[in-house]
Amino acid sequence: MNKTQVIGASVLAGAAAAFALRTRKTIPKGAAAVKPFNIKKYLGRWYEIARMDYFWERHISDVTATYSLKDDGSIKVDNRGYDYKTKEWKESIGKAKFVDKKDEAKLKVSFFGPFYAGYNVIAIDPEYKYALVVGEKLDYMWLLSREKSIPDQVKSHYLRLAEGIGYKTNMLVWTAHNKD
Repeated sequence: MNKTQVIGASVLAGAAAAFALRTRKTIPKGAAAVKPFNIKKYLGRWYEIARMDYFWERHISDVTATYSLKDDGSIKVDNRGYDYKTKEWKESIGKAKFVDKKDEAKLKVSFFGPFYAGYNVIAIDPEYKYALVVGEKLDYMWLLSREKSIPDQVKSHYLRLAEGIGYKTNMLVWTAHNKD
């Protein structure tokens, strides 16, 4: 190999290593993923109760996320919501994988090929009816429920937990559920 090839290979190896490290850091400082976690109990439909706003979900109500196990062991993620500006249903299909152990709710999710983002369940009730999910940064957070609402005491508990990590819960968008 000549000097240019060695430098090119080194840069490429460094970029690959940085990408690999980046995809493993999926949880904000101060947060801990639920452990033990039972993915089979987590599968199925969840209603989004609240979220940190970001452009993929602007003007979207009636948001659900449905999780199912794929043959290869990954998890199919089917996000659906109603765009009340365009009056159309939107759907986005992705996949999730465990970052480390399958009994720890630290996952990475992708809707765009090889690009993954953190998806971490940091609180869940024993019956798997209500969940607090965070991304890898303080920009992403979701309150989820198996029903279109969440009890006030669960909501308050999850909001306090999120605030303790650094989330600005006053910035949450509360998701309306008016469609079937």
